[in-house]
Amino acid sequence: MAGTRLTISNNGSIRVEGDFEIVDQDGKPFGLAGRTRVTLCRCGHSAKKPFCDSTHKTCGFQSTVVAFDLEPPAPKPAS
Repeated sequence: MAGTRLTISNNGSIRVEGDFEIVDQDGKPFGLAGRTRVTLCRCGHSAKKPFCDSTHKTCGFQSTVVAFDLEPPAPKPAS
């Protein structure tokens, strides 16, 4: 099992648990105050993006997720 686990909740957020770091696009880390579990927004309406503030419960967000296998990645072009 991986050191980090992401759980996609139906009609809700993405829960991240384990040993992880979250950084912005410049590589600057978010201060997580020692948390080993956070939830990330999927609905796009959170006032605390990228973190979830439970707005999905009142904005009508719906998304049912069932695990599936991705196709293999496309081969990289030869150099």
